[in-house]
Amino acid sequence: MIRLAACQYAIELLETWDAYAEHLQALCAEAVHGGAQLLLLPEYAGLVLSGQLPAAQRGDLHGSISGIQPLIPRWLALCEGIAREHGVYLQPGSLPVLDSDGRYRNRAWLFGPQGMLGHQDKLMMTRFEKEQWDISAGSGLKVFDTALGRLGILICYDNEFPLLARRLAEQGADLILAPSCTDTEAGYHRVRIGAQARALENQIAVLQSPTVGLAPWSPALDVNIGRAGLFVPPDYGFPANGIMAEGVDLSASGSHWLVCALDIDALLSVRERGQVHIRKDWPGQFSQSQYSDPVTHDEL
Repeated sequence: MIRLAACQYAIELLETWDAYAEHLQALCAEAVHGGAQLLLLPEYAGLVLSGQLPAAQRGDLHGSISGIQPLIPRWLALCEGIAREHGVYLQPGSLPVLDSDGRYRNRAWLFGPQGMLGHQDKLMMTRFEKEQWDISAGSGLKVFDTALGRLGILICYDNEFPLLARRLAEQGADLILAPSCTDTEAGYHRVRIGAQARALENQIAVLQSPTVGLAPWSPALDVNIGRAGLFVPPDYGFPANGIMAEGVDLSASGSHWLVCALDIDALLSVRERGQVHIRKDWPGQFSQSQYSDPVTHDEL
């Protein structure tokens, strides 16, 4: 049995580094004191760093992401220090990172008790990211081996694409971390429904952490709606609706942790002795060697 924590993370204006560092340290300590071994924050949680920029720059869509780039090394060191201090795994959400090719990518790092384990970039970009923000897609999917099990990261919109989660499942992931950021209730439910579907299809668990609250000072994070959740296959030993745990109601204000337990052995048991064998019965025509080829109209 492992203990997970997903944050319904309120976007707050923190105008100095010390205020931000104190905020993040206290927030993570709260989850650790609740018994959490793995902490998940939402997509673009790191963009709260833009609160430290001059008001005009943090209020500019493109200026805000260029302005935080010098702060990222310090942010990474802070996150690594928190994970080491508490002996936990920390996925502190994501932020836009300027790569060597001059493109920004939405990147989520994972830290463990021994330090940084690596990162996962978002692969499927929303219209806002592509058309207004000029954030580019990353490439590749990673599975992280941890003392808690094998896990992957699918950032927000990525959870709405079945073959991404399937690839992680094929690589042995038992848990997918789903940091999300949505500004409408419909957007939140799209990610949540995707997360639940991925848990069902692959007989794995998916942990979702959303942004919440209003941040009129940020053009990227101005409106945030979501609810944390842990989703599992609806089968023996798990809830009939596949919802293992949920955070506080959508109308709640402030940051709140959902701390919950997950039995990895029960997941493995469902795959072998469940009412259905969805993971095993995945259609052969969708194997990686075949679904990578485009389908022509003549084949439909």
